[in-house]
Amino acid sequence: MEKLRFIDLFCGIGGFRQALGENGHTCVFSSDLDPDARLTYTENFGEQPAGDLTQIPEREIPAHDLLCGGFPCQPFSISGNQGGFEDARGTLLYEILRIARHHRPAVLFLENVKNFLGHAEGRTLETTVELLDRLGYEVHYSVLNASRYGVAQKRERIYFVCFRKDLSISSGYHFPEPTDQDVAVEDVLLSPNDPRLDELVIERDDLFLSSEFPVERENRPLRIGTVGKGGQGERIYSPKGHAITLSAFGGGIGAKTGMYLVDGRVRRLHPEECRRLMGFSEGFRLHARRNVCYKQFGNSVAVPVVSKIVSSIDRHLDGQSRQAA
Repeated sequence: MEKLRFIDLFCGIGGFRQALGENGHTCVFSSDLDPDARLTYTENFGEQPAGDLTQIPEREIPAHDLLCGGFPCQPFSISGNQGGFEDARGTLLYEILRIARHHRPAVLFLENVKNFLGHAEGRTLETTVELLDRLGYEVHYSVLNASRYGVAQKRERIYFVCFRKDLSISSGYHFPEPTDQDVAVEDVLLSPNDPRLDELVIERDDLFLSSEFPVERENRPLRIGTVGKGGQGERIYSPKGHAITLSAFGGGIGAKTGMYLVDGRVRRLHPEECRRLMGFSEGFRLHARRNVCYKQFGNSVAVPVVSKIVSSIDRHLDGQSRQAA
């Protein structure tokens, strides 16, 4: 399999880059608006991403075979119009489209939150697919849950894999099948003696735990208690199950990581444990501020899921010419 040159747009802390790198591919350009993300990315990959993509002419971006990115979801000011490419102006999808129109990469590999499916009553998805189709790409999309791909975290995301139509992949593309490995939160926990965990412990008078705890592991979050009224961010889970979705934002005492009963104490997860839950490599350098770490992992892709999709792309591209017709 010939290796791909890729560009890493809205790169965050480099989840796409790690996954593509694990499959032997080479990054030739990266970009992100957030200075903290650029700092973490530079610390781990030795290259500082460019800043605001809207200010970078497409001709200044190197030629590439694959464009990847977890682009933010934005509404279209025009939906269902016949303006084609211009319909996306003012959105970050427009930046992807203008770069793809200029460079004609063989593959576009994009990610978004699950709610992209129903955003603006489905018009955002419909218009996105239509614009990519008009640009000359065969669009495949699917919602995948990281829980089913070897990640101990419920994390549902929509992925787009778009092949340039002249590649004529007649056999059709299929997203990787779930692997359903036996994994659990307890697999990623730090040593109970680690002093960094003390500040994550939650002690409250209104903390309630079930009288029975799971004994067997399950590939889903296992709720065993609550704090306060038990709303979002106030639920406690067993480490025998999966984590809830790591989030960049959200309220409640257990916001961003959820709360877990670990070694007799209820606590949030440490950023190192979040790193493991997202599939980033051992030795990955974390941002100095804990809350920034939570935001960065909450905004990232789950590396093992992306890596499996990359492998499926490789299989479909094998033997294909990458040159645009």
